[in-house]
Amino acid sequence: MLRDEGPLVPLAGCTDVYVELNFGTLAAKRFIDLWPLDDLREIRVTDGVLSIGALATYTQMIRSTLVRKRLPILAAAAREIGGVQIQNRGTLGGNIANGSPAGDSLPVLAVAEATLVLASAGGTRRVPFNSFYAGYRKSVLRPDEIIAAVEIPRVEGRQWFRKVGTRAAQAISKVVMAAVRSERPRLSLGSVAPTVVRLPRTEADLAAGRPVEEARRTLEAEIRPIDDLRSTAEYRRRVSGNLLERFWNDTAK
Repeated sequence: MLRDEGPLVPLAGCTDVYVELNFGTLAAKRFIDLWPLDDLREIRVTDGVLSIGALATYTQMIRSTLVRKRLPILAAAAREIGGVQIQNRGTLGGNIANGSPAGDSLPVLAVAEATLVLASAGGTRRVPFNSFYAGYRKSVLRPDEIIAAVEIPRVEGRQWFRKVGTRAAQAISKVVMAAVRSERPRLSLGSVAPTVVRLPRTEADLAAGRPVEEARRTLEAEIRPIDDLRSTAEYRRRVSGNLLERFWNDTAK
């Protein structure tokens, strides 16, 4: 149907689409409901790779033994997304496809170096998560494709996740960070650029054993936060630096 009857907008949990419809900001008029496709909800490990179906909800990920064991920071991010109602309806694939730089699961997938499985009537292709976004709410997903699954290799090292918002729940992120401490430190931030970003220069400072204060200066120069209704660029820059120092101190034990 996407190929032959498009353009159609895929729907799943509708936690973002219905907001846009309510505010009259969604230009699309034709939709296709993916919610009944239970095959896209499976969470499993195959050949050492954790595979999460795109229709897996945040509640599923919170409860999944595989997710909690292999990628606990994804379960932690899922707990921070909205309230119970949103967690029961919102899907991992929807968070990715929506492409908001404030999406709480996206920094986790960035540091986990996940791969997205994109499916169409013509076949399946795999795209590294860190190559998926082409700009603010823009991606390489074609109109005839859906996100079918997310594949995550084993993550070595200590994982860390923090979200900073106006309140403890049901708040859009002002800054969100996911990180992994290992011989190859990995850092990703949301809400500080048009897309979720990795921080290669900051990672290089940490890998080289430079003081965290020096890495903080690198990070503050590496990100591109803006002023908006939720926060200021200066606040986001300062908080991002604070999160870096807290991550490094928390994982030093």
